[in-house]
Amino acid sequence: MYIHVGMCVAFKMVINNFFKGSRNMNAINSKSVSPLALLKLIVYSCIGIFFFFIPIDIGGKETIPLDHIVSWLRKDFAQAAEIYAVLAVLAGGAYPFMTGKWRISKTQTVLSLFKVLGVVTAVMAFLSVGPAFLFEKDMLPFLFSKLVVPVGLIVPIGAVFLAFLIGYGLLEFAGVLLQPIMKPLFKTPGKSAIDAVASFVGSYSIGLLITNRVYKSGQYSAKEAAIIATGFSTVSATFMVIVAKTLGLMEVWNVFFWATLLITFVVTAITVRLFPLSKMDDTAEYRETEVFEHSRFQQAMLEGLDVASHAEPITRNIVKNIKEGMLMAMSILPSIMSVGLCGLLLAKYTPIFEWIGYLFYPFAWLAQLPDPMMVATASATGLAEMFLPALIAAKSVFVVKFVVGVVSISSILFFSASIPCILSTEIPLNIKQMLIVWYQRVALTILIASPVAFWAEQFVQ
Repeated sequence: MYIHVGMCVAFKMVINNFFKGSRNMNAINSKSVSPLALLKLIVYSCIGIFFFFIPIDIGGKETIPLDHIVSWLRKDFAQAAEIYAVLAVLAGGAYPFMTGKWRISKTQTVLSLFKVLGVVTAVMAFLSVGPAFLFEKDMLPFLFSKLVVPVGLIVPIGAVFLAFLIGYGLLEFAGVLLQPIMKPLFKTPGKSAIDAVASFVGSYSIGLLITNRVYKSGQYSAKEAAIIATGFSTVSATFMVIVAKTLGLMEVWNVFFWATLLITFVVTAITVRLFPLSKMDDTAEYRETEVFEHSRFQQAMLEGLDVASHAEPITRNIVKNIKEGMLMAMSILPSIMSVGLCGLLLAKYTPIFEWIGYLFYPFAWLAQLPDPMMVATASATGLAEMFLPALIAAKSVFVVKFVVGVVSISSILFFSASIPCILSTEIPLNIKQMLIVWYQRVALTILIASPVAFWAEQFVQ
């Protein structure tokens, strides 16, 4: 809460400083920006920042307000939340056939059939009807309770507050300020920093919702949207805590969190320069200005105010965002139940991930890790579900657990949720491209995280 107050005070001081000089006033007047636009930019942006980025303590749990809302609904309206999730899955399974989208391509046909399977498995999970092996705690109960219900809630609810975050100038304001960092490192506009932070403090689904919305508006190129989707849209910090607890890494939580954050973005900076991301179309309808008439901060304010002054009413924006959020939730949830279940079954009952693990063995061996085959196999299972590597490596030595923990988060792409989520957007990424990027990210993360793990070992009591 103190962070939130501090940010607001700092923002107020910066605004006051901006309006001091006549030069700044002339800059504003030349754009004919009304005081109402300034009020929208400040108030709506603060509301969006608060719900997505400011952790607060409620009932002994410290997390962002959006997560508190979802947790409250799951706790106090558990049965209603499950009924809603099943209905969303049913609607998502029917939607491609009602709209004819299942005919668009072979990929969409296959995904549409998987969504039908997702409807069947969701109903089975809700009614607790089906073969016993599907109801082991790491199968249907895990997918439905730990993924489908929370994701089904967080996407449409997050879409409400997303209207405040990206519709009234904050995106453009942050974009101009952060351009010197984002462009040279990640080849993305400055505003993509909002996507990155939203994923880490909120959810990859929220990050992708932002990315898809901005891409559809013409402000991201296909290449930029793909880089953001595969490089920034990782699981939230709250889920990172679950991974750390499973692996027994909470005693070095700060080291683990910041190392994971840094390594994830370092790996992204490398993959954007590799095929297939490097070869994607980089044309966008709207481009960020790189040569400014005023100082960078003044230009950031002017662009943010200009957007705020022409923005739609907040109620209309919220309705539009809820509609997009519900459509995304309907698309994601059946895929989680079907594709995710297939991945979990393959991981548990077949050697396929052991075979895939051999692709990573040379990197784990090169990094001189204690059990390179364990690291390789565990890392491969992350393709099915990002939590599986932690379950496999939970009883290994510290260095292995640390590396596997970082890999499970930094790899970003997995079939139980993030890949179906990306496929449900309009971002032009296919499964083949995502598999290549996933392989690159896992291999690079093993190499980069290993020396950090050996260094972190000294902090273990």
